[in-house]
Amino acid sequence: MRKLLGAGGFAALAALGCMGGAQSAPAKSLVEEAKGHFQPLPSLPTGAAAGLRAELGRRLFYENRVSADGNVSCGHCHQADLAATDGLPKAIGVNGKENPRNAPSIFNASLNFKQHWRGDRESLEEQAEKSPTGAVSYGNPDFAAVVAKLKAVPGYADLFAQAFPGEGDPINQKNWGVAIAAFERTLLTPSRFDAFLKGDAKALTPKEQAGLQKFISLGCVSCHNGPLLGGNSFQKFGVQEDYWKETGSPKPDKGRFDVTKSDADLYVFKVPQLRNVEKTAPYFHDGSVAELPKAVKIMGKVQLGEELKDEDVAAIVAFLDSLTGPVPANYPPLPSLPDAPK
Repeated sequence: MRKLLGAGGFAALAALGCMGGAQSAPAKSLVEEAKGHFQPLPSLPTGAAAGLRAELGRRLFYENRVSADGNVSCGHCHQADLAATDGLPKAIGVNGKENPRNAPSIFNASLNFKQHWRGDRESLEEQAEKSPTGAVSYGNPDFAAVVAKLKAVPGYADLFAQAFPGEGDPINQKNWGVAIAAFERTLLTPSRFDAFLKGDAKALTPKEQAGLQKFISLGCVSCHNGPLLGGNSFQKFGVQEDYWKETGSPKPDKGRFDVTKSDADLYVFKVPQLRNVEKTAPYFHDGSVAELPKAVKIMGKVQLGEELKDEDVAAIVAFLDSLTGPVPANYPPLPSLPDAPK
């Protein structure tokens, strides 16, 4: 674990940066250091098949008529103005039932190595396939009920046939998952940080650069790295002390232990991505912390064993703000397909 910068070194770093004119040498070296830990978001998928399936998936993502109560869709828990989260500690599903964990952002989710906080879904496709029969999410008894509801909307027959040509009966569980995942793979949100990683040192302010340096020097990058700054490993929440003592969580969640039944997975969760994190409050798997500065301070203590100073927290939060990208232009819902005439 790297040690904290001294106060004088931190102040000097904050004073350096891109204040007009040519890029400074310290800023350039920080770009190179950052490239050793992070990567820019990739390009969007292309191809006619991907486009047709993504368009269908966009409709299905917002299709609430297939839920048991007619009110729930994927979009129910992934709202545009909240960076594809819902702003609740724990997501609310069918018939007002509370999910056991916080709804993570679907933006950039295609780059996660597994899905869900406990990694109990291997892919976007599997996550989408299983949601309609989840007791808390959509509440259907089986996928046959979902197929019947989709077939009751006349327009879906043509859209599924176009997206999955040559199949005799394309309205099925597998294709539901493939289509929604194709849409979700288009939901990338590049930000100023991507421009910085590509060599534009002036893309980040001096304070943001200081926060990035602090983020690296503290060792946050040992878990929050790669294109998502997370989402690519499992880690115990509470390395230095029990996490719930700091988060105030009323009931500790055993995390991945409940999936694997292995003692090594007790309180282990997928490391959350930090893209758009300023907009995805409340934080942690149980939504127990409402403000980002507090969440950063807690992470310093329970993961790194560091009591972070307020100025260090402020700098790190400034850096995290640079990870916010615009909402993808294709994220809003399309007009609903009309029901069959009565």
